[in-house]
Amino acid sequence: MQDANKDKLIADLKVVAQDVEELLRATANQTGEKLAAARARAEESLRAAKLRIANAGDDVMARTRAAADTTDQYVRENPWQAVGVAAAAGFVLGFLLSRR
Repeated sequence: MQDANKDKLIADLKVVAQDVEELLRATANQTGEKLAAARARAEESLRAAKLRIANAGDDVMARTRAAADTTDQYVRENPWQAVGVAAAAGFVLGFLLSRR
């Protein structure tokens, strides 16, 4: 699901870029109906992309909160195991950093 959202967001942003490029080309030597149509498409694409970005951000925040809540619950239920995992992770990280 996350990959599909990312792919859709990228596709939306590409459409926005294409519409803006078309708008710039149309503005260079055209006025009137073509310009208004290009601007309308660019504005709609931009609105859709902004909405997608906002929704993706909300989704990431919800997943982050859920992961933090799950971690907090685990640590409260298993404090010594959590200390052991943290110590092991710190040891491995320290070992890797000291090798550089």
